[in-house]
Amino acid sequence: MRMQECSRQLGRFLSVGVIAVSAAIVGNVKPAAAEEDIQFLLDWIPSGEMAAYYAGWSKGFWKDEGLNIKISRGYGSGDTASKVAANAADFGIADIAAVFAARLRGKAPLKLISALYTHSPHSLFVLKSSGIADFKDLSGKKIGITPGNSHKLHFPAVAQRVGLDPNAVTWVNSDASAMAALLIAKRIDAAPFYSIHHYYQNKAAKKHGQEITVLPFVKTGFAIYAASIITTEKTIKERPETVKKFLKGLQRSLNWAKDNQEEACKLHVKKVPEVVLDDCMGSLKAMLGFVFSDHSAKTGLGKFDPERLKFTYATAAKAQKLDLKVDPATIVDTGLLP
Repeated sequence: MRMQECSRQLGRFLSVGVIAVSAAIVGNVKPAAAEEDIQFLLDWIPSGEMAAYYAGWSKGFWKDEGLNIKISRGYGSGDTASKVAANAADFGIADIAAVFAARLRGKAPLKLISALYTHSPHSLFVLKSSGIADFKDLSGKKIGITPGNSHKLHFPAVAQRVGLDPNAVTWVNSDASAMAALLIAKRIDAAPFYSIHHYYQNKAAKKHGQEITVLPFVKTGFAIYAASIITTEKTIKERPETVKKFLKGLQRSLNWAKDNQEEACKLHVKKVPEVVLDDCMGSLKAMLGFVFSDHSAKTGLGKFDPERLKFTYATAAKAQKLDLKVDPATIVDTGLLP
C-alpha cells in the first residue's frame, strides 16, 4: 500500500510539474510581431521594367523583413512625389529632377534614400527608314512631346553637346498613348521614350514593317541620375528601422531579379496579366542595366556619387529654373542602405 501511495503521489507531483513547466514555457513565448503595412508607389504603370518589385513582393522578400508591402501604379514622378510628401504612400519611385522641383518649389519634405537608375534612360526613338542616325540629323525635324515631359527640358543640353541648335527642331504636342503610333505613321520624326521601352515598341513597329532606332541621351555624355527611391524626412526620423527593412527588401528584390529574369517576369505577369512575358523580359533586362552598371559597382548599390549628383542637380536646376546655389547633398540621405 505504501508503495502504491508513493507511486500515486509521484504521479501527481510529475503532473503538476509538467503543467507548471508548460505554463512557464507558454508564458515566455512572445506573440509574433504584427507586420507593418507599407505603401510603395511607382512612378508609372507596372510594365516589365517594374518586374523586380513585383517579383520581390511575390517572393516575400519584404515580408521576411516584417513588412506587408502593397505596390501601386503611379501617374508620373511629380504625382508620386506629391503623394509621398502628403503621406499617401510610405515610399515611392520618382525621377530625381521631379524630386528637386518638389523639394525646392513645393517645399515637399522629401529625401532621396537610394539611387535606382545610375544614368538616365532618356532617349529619342526614330524610324530606321527615316535616315536619322544621330542627334545632328534632327535639324528641321518634328519631335513629339507631352506637357512637362523632361525630355524637352534636357534636350538643349544634349543638343549643345553634339553641336545642334536646340531651336532647329519643332516640338509637336501629342498624347502619350498615341506617341508610338504617330512615329510609326511618320507624322512625327522622333518620339521621346525611355530606352527601356524599346523592345516592345520596336515589336509593335515591326508589325507595320518599320524598325525603331534609339538615340540615347547618355551617348552624348549626358550622364545624370534618374529614377530614385524617396520617402519623407519624418519617416526617416521616426521610423528608421522601417526604412532599413524596406531598402533591404528592395535590394534583395533587385539582386534576385537580376539573377532570375525569366522567373521574375513570370511572377510579374501573374500579378499584372496584361503584360506579355517577352515584353517584360525585354524591359526588365534593359532596366537592370541602369541599376547594375559600372557606376554602381564603384559607388555601391543605391549610393550617389557626389560629382554626378552635382551635375545632375545643375542640369535639372537650369532646366527647371531652380536655385543653382542649393547643395543637392542636403536632399539625399542614403545612410540607411544595407
